[in-house]
Amino acid sequence: MPRRAVILLSGGLDSTTLLAHAVRNGFAAHCLSFRYGQRHGAELAAAADVARGYGAVEHRIAEIDLRAFGGSALTDDAIAVPKGRAEDEIATGIPVTYVPARNTIFLSFALGWAEVLGARDLFIGVNALDYSGYPDCRPAFIGAFEALANLATRAGVEGDRFTVHAPLIAMTKAEIIRHGLAMGVDYARTTSCYDPDAEGAACGACDACRLRARGFAEAGVPDPTRYAGTSRT
Repeated sequence: MPRRAVILLSGGLDSTTLLAHAVRNGFAAHCLSFRYGQRHGAELAAAADVARGYGAVEHRIAEIDLRAFGGSALTDDAIAVPKGRAEDEIATGIPVTYVPARNTIFLSFALGWAEVLGARDLFIGVNALDYSGYPDCRPAFIGAFEALANLATRAGVEGDRFTVHAPLIAMTKAEIIRHGLAMGVDYARTTSCYDPDAEGAACGACDACRLRARGFAEAGVPDPTRYAGTSRT
């Protein structure tokens, strides 16, 4: 029997590559997404699509209301999503699109579900090179959460240890894209935009769109993203 694993799946480029990677490496993928008060539902539609398309055993969507706290452009309509920032600006500081403690919360849910499933492997698609300044995308965070998982659970205390896998963490966006294409990932099915239009088309100007577009350019492959207000796909 394949080993069960909980895969954090947002429907974006990185997490879709992550799912394909986990399945390719023999894991039975139980995918977990979140409706956490984000600006749009496009990513959840994409997550459902890629979970069906890339071999997930099941896909669940957990409900969390992070708008109760706000503090991020993704969960507070009073904070604008930055658009048109230069690459040196994107690489500097922690942006307002950072959602406080989001990856800690998501991994905590994944850990709880994994313990119920009898799974001991958690997968998260964080990336430390093209990570837009988010502190919860660093190797130190992944190591710290894995230590927590093995201290704070019955399974961990009884010696059945958890592993937090972050196989994309040292890759550039271009390397992630090449890795996914080698596994047959169709990136047209994914969405990365922080502020898409009502039909889910990407804005093309937010940090996530710019990092994604640069990744395709550096990988030397066509960008399949559907952009708002243009005929470009």
